[in-house]
Amino acid sequence: MFSYDPEILAAVSTSPDGIPGVIRAMQTIDALCADTDGLKWFNRLYLRVTESVAARAATGGFRDSAWMAQLDVLFAGLYFDALRCAFSGARAPGCWRALFDRRDTVAIAPVQFAVAGVNAHINHDLAMAIEAACLAAGIAPSHDLPQYADYTALNATLESLVDDEKRELALRLPGDGLPAVSRLEDTIAAFSLTAAREAAWNHAELLWAVRGLPLLHNRAIATVDGMTAFASKTLLAPIPA
Repeated sequence: MFSYDPEILAAVSTSPDGIPGVIRAMQTIDALCADTDGLKWFNRLYLRVTESVAARAATGGFRDSAWMAQLDVLFAGLYFDALRCAFSGARAPGCWRALFDRRDTVAIAPVQFAVAGVNAHINHDLAMAIEAACLAAGIAPSHDLPQYADYTALNATLESLVDDEKRELALRLPGDGLPAVSRLEDTIAAFSLTAAREAAWNHAELLWAVRGLPLLHNRAIATVDGMTAFASKTLLAPIPA
């Protein structure tokens, strides 16, 4: 869709082994993407979020910084997996295709792309990343864990970053402001990152409970993908001229 897509594919061709590698890949994507590419706006927000997590982990701001770093890398890996699928001819999850298929649409505002990407990544990917991080640590996801306390401790910071981005990106790609009152504005305002992250943790507990039943496990993921894709398509409705 864009001439530099093979370079993005190269940037995510190998899985990062730590947060610095995640940040480098996102910085490369940011540098490659034109302002007319909707992917740029989600990736930029995600880069800021990852830098914030890295800074907190580096200063001992978590009870279990190693687990939080592992979660961050596994989580980012699912975003990179979606990019690899999309740019190599494979089939990305529907929630990601909703964004990738529209990333060159001028009538969609940067804030729509940013929030649609957050929707796809948190509502679809995050539960799987939590499940994988817990499996690697040999613990079952639970609200009683210190890791859950670390996870929720990020909510205020992440909400602030997303709210800043909503305000900063409330423009169309050519620079026209969004309509003062619109259904789109209400939809974007209603998106709660904290609520989405709580739902993701609950979904991770469900996935953990059925991890020994592959058919049911895969159906649970597919169902969430379908619902998340629908939400992304709603968020990415073009702005009327």
